[in-house]
Amino acid sequence: MNTPTKTELKNRYEFVLLYDIENGNPNGDPDAGNMPRIDPETGFGIVTDVCLKRKIRNYIELLKQDEAGYKIYVKEGIPLNEQHKKAYLANEVEVPKKEDASKVKADTLQILRKWMCDNFYDIRTFGAVMTTGVNCGQVRGPVQINFSRSIEPIVQQEVTITRVTVTREDEEKITEMGRKHIVPYALYRVEGYISAKLANDETKGTGFSEEDLELLWDALTNMFEHDHSAARGKMATRKLFVFKHESRLGNAPAHQLFDLIKVTKKDKTNISRSYSDYEVFVEKAHLPAGVSMIEKV
Repeated sequence: MNTPTKTELKNRYEFVLLYDIENGNPNGDPDAGNMPRIDPETGFGIVTDVCLKRKIRNYIELLKQDEAGYKIYVKEGIPLNEQHKKAYLANEVEVPKKEDASKVKADTLQILRKWMCDNFYDIRTFGAVMTTGVNCGQVRGPVQINFSRSIEPIVQQEVTITRVTVTREDEEKITEMGRKHIVPYALYRVEGYISAKLANDETKGTGFSEEDLELLWDALTNMFEHDHSAARGKMATRKLFVFKHESRLGNAPAHQLFDLIKVTKKDKTNISRSYSDYEVFVEKAHLPAGVSMIEKV
């Protein structure tokens, strides 16, 4: 097996991603009839961290095609315990019975945990709880992503559609009605954190590297380009700001850096229907010592 090149991550990072949607549903809520998620108190749109992680996983899988060191752990149709068994087989460790899963020795768990981190990009990045029956331990990922929130309150629209065929042969009606849930337009903002300490800790580090980080930037930039569908409408990454600290533990609080990026509406009397309706301003003069900002997009 060819081992991917690994350059140790030596800096803490934070990032701010701006992305938008037009006539689509960015993240439906199954508890609300798949309507776009919304904060009921403010009306702001919400997209979960899990939704964005799925898009990142899909992009990495598309790009790397299960290349060694870049497999995806959370995949549709594959039970997690089947992924865990691969670590046992690769390290010639007998798979324990379900009732003995908690009795796996600590040094064995460390070997299994490392194997999972080395082979699965999303574990190395986001972490995973791998104690579900076939025990491979638990991993805290160096990359964490918040919920996205829209810049303005969103309007959830329900659009009625028709289909020129019916479901069953015995139905008398000619057409069937259906519904699509959309947001006419919204600009979303999400923040994330990358810990060099969690990547490289001697006992709990995942091995997340500089090369893995570049892949993450690539995914955040391009993930919507390979996720188009009728349900999601037109989604696109608009801005990706990266804050790089000079040290592993960081040189400034994350919230102070996030506050430096301001998104405002150009004309507050108009209804926003495009990215050009907003203005993005970065207070570069207020960057703390030891922190630099990189505009990826």
